[in-house]
Amino acid sequence: MGNPSVWGVWKSSVSVCRGNSASIQVFIDLDLCFVRVYPHANMDSLLSRLFSSEEEELYILDCMGYFMVFMAACTFVTLLFENVPYGRYATSKYGFPVNVRLAWFIQELPAFLVPFCLVFWTSSAKTSELPNQLLIAMYFCHYVQRSLIYPFLIRGGKPTPFVSFVLAIVFCLYNGYMQIRYLSHYAEYPAHWVTHPCFIAGSALWLVGWLMNVHSDHILRNLRKPGETGYKIPTGKGLSHQTLGTIFCQSRIHFSIYFLEFV
Repeated sequence: MGNPSVWGVWKSSVSVCRGNSASIQVFIDLDLCFVRVYPHANMDSLLSRLFSSEEEELYILDCMGYFMVFMAACTFVTLLFENVPYGRYATSKYGFPVNVRLAWFIQELPAFLVPFCLVFWTSSAKTSELPNQLLIAMYFCHYVQRSLIYPFLIRGGKPTPFVSFVLAIVFCLYNGYMQIRYLSHYAEYPAHWVTHPCFIAGSALWLVGWLMNVHSDHILRNLRKPGETGYKIPTGKGLSHQTLGTIFCQSRIHFSIYFLEFV
């Protein structure tokens, strides 16, 4: 059944019956009752309530992928005419301001927590396969940095409008479930796929994109000296256009390469 991740201890002088759930086992040792809780059984039970079969869930995952591509196209067209409500373009029109560090941490956290639960707390059938492991590792490499490291390195920065904050949470929930549920439970690759030139080239480009993203964050973070405020753009060494928009573009390229590797 797997290793228990939660232990509870209660004093007891009588026998305790086994729980009626497969996720709980009760053992009696003198006057101590130890309860082992297996979260993956509960997670699997939750998913089985949401979907009538694995075929239905896989169909939903496919639809989610197509819908994300559609929304990306809509967002691209919209932003040709409307400034993104973030950073220098943040206004009260999109809701009350949320502290930028707090916003980044909370909005990105679902992209880490949901996949973590899917990988470790469900009967993920494909996580023993090397191609799946590598692709999942790439995903976590990005979001560990984005959700657990980057928010605490932010210096200054304008508050995030509440609407942008909520939309970011929705996206991270959506994206985390879609990608990692597919990779951990459904995606099938031949064992030799990791030595295929497409996988190697894609992994190299993904790494370059990830490093560019982290490096760009470092540049922008150090534009302001301690105590300085205001909007700044880096200059020199080809950095005249190194802004949030270009970092966003690098991030999308970085994830597009990742996406093409496992499709």
